Amino acid sequence: MDWIDFRSDTVTRPDAGMRKAMAEAEVGDDVYGDDPTVNRLEKVGAEMLGKEASLFASSGTQTNLLALLVHCERGDEYIVGQGAHTYRFEGGGAAVLGSIQPQPLDFDPDGTLPLDKVEAVIKPADFHFARTRLLCLENTQAGKVLPLDYQAHASALARGRGLAIHLDGARVFNASVKLGVDVREISRHYDTVSVCLSKGLGAPVGSLLFGPAEAISRARRWRKVLGGGMRQAGIIAAGGLYALEHNVARLAEDHENAACLAGLLAGIDEVEVAPRSGETNMVFASLRRGEPEHLASFLRERGILILGENPMRLVTHLNLRRRDMDDLARGIKAFLAHKG
Repeated sequence: MDWIDFRSDTVTRPDAGMRKAMAEAEVGDDVYGDDPTVNRLEKVGAEMLGKEASLFASSGTQTNLLALLVHCERGDEYIVGQGAHTYRFEGGGAAVLGSIQPQPLDFDPDGTLPLDKVEAVIKPADFHFARTRLLCLENTQAGKVLPLDYQAHASALARGRGLAIHLDGARVFNASVKLGVDVREISRHYDTVSVCLSKGLGAPVGSLLFGPAEAISRARRWRKVLGGGMRQAGIIAAGGLYALEHNVARLAEDHENAACLAGLLAGIDEVEVAPRSGETNMVFASLRRGEPEHLASFLRERGILILGENPMRLVTHLNLRRRDMDDLARGIKAFLAHKG
């Protein structure tokens, strides 16, 4: 069945052009550094983000963990958002595999970490405390774009206090497209940046970690330790390369569809749409009556997939069209009418 799938932008399927590029990819052994397609992906990506080097890995969970392992040692600390992927949604890898302590803070409603609170939790040079080494930000954060001036101030604070700064930029290209700026205007504020190729960019597998050559060299060693060394990885790297070359500018279509969906749902009395929904490719909406898991089951029978959560996170991507926004809104209306 050809599902209309709003669960995430990770559910995309490679199109014919991407499949052709993958099928025809020249390959070697990437652990030995001689897979030409992986090497090209890392070079092209690094040039796009204005960084010295990059490293291809299997997932954003791995590239974020690699960054933490590069910047922090056992017993060190990183400052991070309570709802950030690098703290909440990546299996506790920093603690389990790096013995790195998180110092979580609540995000402000705009997706930023308040810098006065960041500064307040930086530990003094005292052996009673973990050593604060790293500030982690996320852009986009729940679909919201961090302001450029905020990122500049966060970078200045981190560097002024001797911290490194890492960006979980899983959807950083969504942020750059929304702001209408080159992605380097964002990446320049960070020591390292993680970017997912398998979300809005539409590749089937993989993420890149960007940073200084020395840091990426250390990350390459940690990738091996984590079991992340891949052999003829050019087959999947070709999908990521195709995504960077063809699927960045078109993210604007996903943003337009999300804004359209937010408007449609705002017109339903029994649905509350969160502020700034549709800013990029995410809409957050809550049912005022009815159970979200029942709505998910109701929509599934009509070929539409959502997660049965309240609030609902509805994500647009390259396999969705404008008519799918209408279908989802009609499906929600039908569910509410059915509930009486």
